[in-house]
Amino acid sequence: MKIKTLAIVLVIITSCSQGQKKKKTQQTKDQYADGQYLIQVLDTIWTAEQVPIRKRDSLMEVYGVDSKEAEVYQKIYRGNHTINIKKIKAILNNHGWPEWTVIGDQGNRTICNVLQHADQVTREHYIPMMRQAVLDKKLEPRYLVRAEDRIATDKGELQIYGGQMKYYPETKSFNVWPVYDPVNIDKRRAEIGLGPIAEHLKDRFDFEWNLEEQIKRTEEFETERKNKMK
Repeated sequence: MKIKTLAIVLVIITSCSQGQKKKKTQQTKDQYADGQYLIQVLDTIWTAEQVPIRKRDSLMEVYGVDSKEAEVYQKIYRGNHTINIKKIKAILNNHGWPEWTVIGDQGNRTICNVLQHADQVTREHYIPMMRQAVLDKKLEPRYLVRAEDRIATDKGELQIYGGQMKYYPETKSFNVWPVYDPVNIDKRRAEIGLGPIAEHLKDRFDFEWNLEEQIKRTEEFETERKNKMK
């Protein structure tokens, strides 16, 4: 009799636990269905992600990339990002990609930036959702391009659209990660609504694009990669 009673109690506890979990999930979905609530969440995420990054970058310009001053805000950013990526996953997993009419470009920028800062497994996981969002007119192609270029560079491949920069310790400077067919990069960018690479790099990174230099770097990159494959 005691065993039977215990079994009944366990069933009740399990049922209640599952019910509470289901209720919590439903509440989360209902919250994100509220456009105003979703915008508030994304605004909070943007601030938590970007403020320490901007302060870090400003200190890097003054004290150097590896400075202790910059590292303070790098640690703050890392801690905030751990929380932010969980929030973004909750939005995408429970609600799907939000409508552009609800979150606008700023909301999309927030989601894509946090995903861009995530680990490669996470970024690759959400690429199909991003592609569908582009097809559904929920997301501008430039955000998908940025994500795909980042994944390509992380895999040690040539990037296609030229949005990714890398810090090279040997020269203590930033440069564009080598690009596939640099001569025609502006043509590829124009096809998806992006401006010239030189303008983008100047505006975003204050970096001067030199076509001859980038052609050489791409050739060297390909030669080195082929040698490693032998």
